[in-house]
Amino acid sequence: MVYFYCKFIGVSPPKGKFNLKQYTSDKIKNIALLGHAGSGKTTLADAILFLGGAISHIGKNADSTLTLDFDPEEKKRKASVSMATYPIEWNDYKINLFDAPGLFDFAGGSREALTAADSAVIVLSGKSGFTVGAQQSYDLCAKNDKPVAFFVNKLDSKSAQYYRILSILTGKYGGKICPVFVPLVKGESTVGYVDLITGKGCTFEGATQKEASIEYDDNINNMRTIMLEAVASVNEQLMEKYFNGEEFTQDEIIGALKEGFIKGELCPVFCGVSQEGAGVKNMLDVLSEISPALCDKTVIAQSGDDIASLSGEKSGEAVIYCFKTIADPFVGKLSYFKVLQGSVKQDTKLINARGGEEKLSKVMYVKGAKQEDAPVIIAGDIGAVSKMQNLLTGDTLSASGKVKCSGIDYPLPNTSVAVYPKNKGEEEKISAGLRRLCEEDPTITYETSPETKESILSGLGDQHIDVVVSKLKSKFGVDVELRAPKVAYRETIRKSVKVQGRHKKQSGGHGQFGDVWIEFSPCEEDFVFEEKIFGGSVPKNFHPAVEKGLRECMQKGVLAGYPMVGVKAVLVDGSYHPVDSSEMSFKLAAAEAYKAGIAQASPVLMEPIGALNAIVPDDYLGDVIGDINKRRGRVIGMNPLENHEQEVIAEVPISEMSDFATAMRSITQGRASFTLKFERYEDVPPQFAQKIIDAAKTE
Repeated sequence: MVYFYCKFIGVSPPKGKFNLKQYTSDKIKNIALLGHAGSGKTTLADAILFLGGAISHIGKNADSTLTLDFDPEEKKRKASVSMATYPIEWNDYKINLFDAPGLFDFAGGSREALTAADSAVIVLSGKSGFTVGAQQSYDLCAKNDKPVAFFVNKLDSKSAQYYRILSILTGKYGGKICPVFVPLVKGESTVGYVDLITGKGCTFEGATQKEASIEYDDNINNMRTIMLEAVASVNEQLMEKYFNGEEFTQDEIIGALKEGFIKGELCPVFCGVSQEGAGVKNMLDVLSEISPALCDKTVIAQSGDDIASLSGEKSGEAVIYCFKTIADPFVGKLSYFKVLQGSVKQDTKLINARGGEEKLSKVMYVKGAKQEDAPVIIAGDIGAVSKMQNLLTGDTLSASGKVKCSGIDYPLPNTSVAVYPKNKGEEEKISAGLRRLCEEDPTITYETSPETKESILSGLGDQHIDVVVSKLKSKFGVDVELRAPKVAYRETIRKSVKVQGRHKKQSGGHGQFGDVWIEFSPCEEDFVFEEKIFGGSVPKNFHPAVEKGLRECMQKGVLAGYPMVGVKAVLVDGSYHPVDSSEMSFKLAAAEAYKAGIAQASPVLMEPIGALNAIVPDDYLGDVIGDINKRRGRVIGMNPLENHEQEVIAEVPISEMSDFATAMRSITQGRASFTLKFERYEDVPPQFAQKIIDAAKTE
């Protein structure tokens, strides 16, 4: 299976067995790389793998040779579109590295990476600075109680501004910011680096570090003061020692960094050039010591009606959590999991908290595109298992089946398209392929609209949809055409009328005769039928036929053929023929009454209105409100929030919102978020209604 999967994605199959030694839970560190697209996360991952001896050289994004961008879509786009993981050994620790996408359209990968990781490094470009992607990554870590470190990258560029970035970080996060490894800048160039823990200077030739005698300038002295103050703030003993003017030992600094980092009180800042490997070793040396292992924090889960605290130790009931799924037509389903307690090995039997026993026929370690057999995977470590058809992302498996962890908080889809097959007869293949891709990426949804009967694909943006369509073709061999989804308009009436519907046909032998008088009037419900017949002018056995005829007609309105709602029909009179009348005759008579009556009852077109809830930074509030107004929206209210943000509450026609996600991202540089839910139907303004009616008739 591994061989064919590697061939399919275009990498060399693994040779031999996995050669990592077994580590205890306290020696396993899970670290996610997060940040804005283009900051160099995947290149930093390559540099870490190179220094850890996992690969022979650092790849380049321009050449599509980065180890963790192995998916064909990533090679084509030269950007990460999904989360990838790879383990290395470093200073007697095992580090499981998680590389998350930086593009907003693939934010689900960041959730998966952070679910599996116990800490995160947010990568910043020295040229771009503290971007919205970095801000959102930090907020996500804070929400999930994950410690954060920063790596300021691309310091080989003359436009890099490390100290300006550090100033911005300090302004936002205050005393948490703790520089650990800093550049020595002369003019516009970085000429060396200083390790503030040891006080030693160094230079780099590629990834090779050379000790150098470096004269401290004001920047370096200031950075060391900031670090010492941050370290001293961790506990009273160090604070007292600091105020007494005593020097900290390296062990004291590392110990304080670890304590403050795990508590979320300190954010160490490193720097370097990931493409060359400069500064990466120094970051790994520190992070391997201070990053928390799973056993350093208690994992809270549900156990039946009780709360369970998972120890993160090798002993105890085996509990694993599935945080990522890969669905492939050639190799089947591959599920990535983290062991939260106990251990698992070949043929381990566990019970899904959703129900059903699962047998892990073979457990594997994951190395980017490759998977290799593992003898055992213990608490805190990462593994994969194949062909678990009932296992979904977010599932918890345990020996008892009673333990259940919280699901992953994925962002909701905000962009929808209608999917049509390019070739007839491929509807089933499209449906099966998209449902497999939905298992792989829970930020995708695929469903058939009950209103328009269209197949609707939803994702996190245009790029996300484009990747899904591309995967559908490459993995499942089907081409699709995308269109804007049809809007589920409605028709209704605004006044009451009384009309006659008469159906008479004579063709020799028995004829057809039905005659009804019906009052049509507006009502709150979709459709109400009543009868007020006196004297048996229409026998009761024909009343159901009249109702059925009206219900069938209600499927298409008289203006543009959209479903008719909000109509009350009362059968008040009529006549019949003892021989020629039948159920069909009265059904057709009701249809005649419908056509005549609805046209006279002031029919109007109605459109769906959505309730919009948008979270917008103060600086972009005016532009966002202006865009909502252009879409015929009504702002109902605004609520001030923390972090200089506003909650905008509005009502907007859903027909105007197809590109709202793209517009919001453009206006606010990706800083805003929103939800849109159907609220009710309202009349379409006359100037817009005629265009919709004309378009429907043309179609």
